[in-house]
Amino acid sequence: MILVTGAAGKTGLAVIRELKENGAAVRGLIHQDSYCDVVLAAGADEILHGNLLNKKEIQRAMDGVRAVYHIPPNVHPREVEIGEVAISTALESGVQHFVYHSVLHPQIEAMPHHWLKLRVEERLIASGLSFTILQPTSYMQNITSQLHRIKERGIYQVPYSPETRLCLVDLVDVARVAAIVLADTTHDGAVYQLVGTGLISQNEIAALISKLLGQEISAEQVSLENWQEQVAKTGLGSYQISALVKMFLHYQAHGFSGSPRMLAWLLGRQPTSLEECLQRDISLFDMV
Repeated sequence: MILVTGAAGKTGLAVIRELKENGAAVRGLIHQDSYCDVVLAAGADEILHGNLLNKKEIQRAMDGVRAVYHIPPNVHPREVEIGEVAISTALESGVQHFVYHSVLHPQIEAMPHHWLKLRVEERLIASGLSFTILQPTSYMQNITSQLHRIKERGIYQVPYSPETRLCLVDLVDVARVAAIVLADTTHDGAVYQLVGTGLISQNEIAALISKLLGQEISAEQVSLENWQEQVAKTGLGSYQISALVKMFLHYQAHGFSGSPRMLAWLLGRQPTSLEECLQRDISLFDMV
């Protein structure tokens, strides 16, 4: 049995789907009852409700599991404490392998939520657990999830300059690697950067979307003030907003680069390109 925390998020669901395709038994840990159906539909054999800061509930979730795929809540101010609970409970529960879903370049202190992940990595490395750390870059799905709005408005909107260059990765590739490292003990002690592309600007992304949709799409920068106003209405907390603003500023000043070579080695093929991912999702959404 493999426990996937954060099972109801887009990463958790993708990992569960991939694990089930490999024939693994999966237990999903969720925080709200309303997510039960979607996690079961993804292929989870069992679902438990639990608070990642409640040690007793995490003990119950880890009872009888062989491995844990730990996905912390997105941009959470208490991620280190959450990680400490998960790591200590895994040790006490006899978990054989602990995989931590981290982030590319967690050592960048200017991005607070990256920096907190580095602190968790430190604790995991020192714990004595058999571990693997995965460090994905920004998902291509952050773009494809906006395709309907992009098509409708003719604008690909981002909170930094359209010239900002980032590397990206397909979430499906990330989930595939998760299944690979959970099935193979030779990945014990490894820290893997998961990058699918070289640097690509937001203008280049807009041009690619234009080509695939068959209409003119332009990249446009939304001011950070307007972005903050928009996301505050969705209920996003002040820590999350502040941390993401700092990330956007770092992106604009420095870009965000990584190498696809490690991901290619893990997959045994070239990583999915942004064009391939866009084509797949445009076809799924029946947008052309």
